Amino acid sequence: MAISLRGDQEISSVPTIKSKALRINLNTDIYGTFAEIGAGQETARNFFRSGAASGTIAKAMSAYDKDFSDAIYGMEEDKRYVTQPRLQTMLRHEIDLIEDRLSRQKHPDKLFFSYANTVTTIDFARQFKGHGWVGIRFQLDPLEGYNEIVLHLRFKETDARLQQETLGALGVNLIYGAFYLNDSPKELVKSFYDNLGNHQIEIDMVNFSGPRFMYVDNRLMSLQLLKNGMTNAVMFGPDGNNLLPAQVLYKKNILALRGSFRPVTKVNMDMFELSKKMFFAENKVEEKNTQIIFEITLSNLTNEGKINERDFLDRAELLCSLGQNVMITNFQQYFKLVEYFSEFTKERMALAMGVYNLIQIFDEKYYRDLSGGILEAFGKLFYRDLKVYMYPYLDQASGEYINSENLKVHPRVKELYKFFKNNGKLLDIKDFDKNILDIFSRTVLKMIMDGEKGWEEMLPEGIAGTIKQKRLFGYSRTRAARAIR
Repeated sequence: MAISLRGDQEISSVPTIKSKALRINLNTDIYGTFAEIGAGQETARNFFRSGAASGTIAKAMSAYDKDFSDAIYGMEEDKRYVTQPRLQTMLRHEIDLIEDRLSRQKHPDKLFFSYANTVTTIDFARQFKGHGWVGIRFQLDPLEGYNEIVLHLRFKETDARLQQETLGALGVNLIYGAFYLNDSPKELVKSFYDNLGNHQIEIDMVNFSGPRFMYVDNRLMSLQLLKNGMTNAVMFGPDGNNLLPAQVLYKKNILALRGSFRPVTKVNMDMFELSKKMFFAENKVEEKNTQIIFEITLSNLTNEGKINERDFLDRAELLCSLGQNVMITNFQQYFKLVEYFSEFTKERMALAMGVYNLIQIFDEKYYRDLSGGILEAFGKLFYRDLKVYMYPYLDQASGEYINSENLKVHPRVKELYKFFKNNGKLLDIKDFDKNILDIFSRTVLKMIMDGEKGWEEMLPEGIAGTIKQKRLFGYSRTRAARAIR
């Protein structure tokens, strides 16, 4: 046994891909199939090369030909192959085959699994780097139902062989994590990058389901992807399940509202309703082809250098209860958000924001890291078909409503501001509710935490009830009752 000395630091050792595969192979109960399409049989290869695979691998296959694949798994409604529904069809089909072909009486202790991926690697022109879906369906007790982990990846490497090897390593990490790290989903997500780097792949969506993950909040798993630097943006729907941004935003008109939503107030919803009305009235915008997003930047979730997960879930809970799609991003600057959207659509986009946020956009200090400074940032912000809708601000001192006409920016950027204003890129939100402009999220939050009365009237219908019922944002019935007395 090695000697430990005073002053030694704890070093976490990450098992190699080979040792992970070998540990699974040596477990006499773990038994399953590999179905890999689009990037060879790299995951199965790692298990074969590690030794003792005969007790683990029931079958390894690649139904590469589309007709052959359809003959096995059936045809998807959209006739696409690199999709989440296709992956889940493969996972469930392979598990059904194992259950049909192996007798439980003969193998009472076997833990069945099916691993599958469907990917497309880099094209010959090297313009599209490729992406794919990877998943595992598995059980941790023979008498228990199946669990499922599904993720989406985007390749960053520019060589097909390297992409295949990366996929093989990720597959081993996923299978190993499913069996040996399932009690700690956060660590499981982190382990996806064991023996890999974020220069090789981006993982932008992951969903957990099944009896062992009954209490896992997939929104929190999305947050882990951001925290670990695995992606720059994640998205989830009203049901709390994670969505793939590329899929949701593809060729869509996009209206995005950035805020802290801590909590969401009547002002936020007034901005939402009025900006939506303006957006639908625009040329080149179709209501049925529009995706509206409530976006929160990661810096808005950070408190004293740490991300408050409880606070994040509270905000997510309210926005989901309003039926909204929520996006969390690493993009502090608006132009980076627009650049991200532009990866998926060329259709018209719009940003809705308060006047105060617009003033920040015209502050040069946010663009000192760019060689072209604020001009480069604005070129990236408006080079696409983008408009900004401005929600007014009530100046308490003067009693004046601040909008695009009387907004004051720094003299150095005044002409730049006028250029975008005169070209119809900056538009005022009109017909706003003047009675709610004195509502601020931070005021509401303090009132909730202090147990003060009257904050309920500042929030959209039903939101106050949700906060009280689920005790969000530090709400305490005891403090509230004390305030009434």
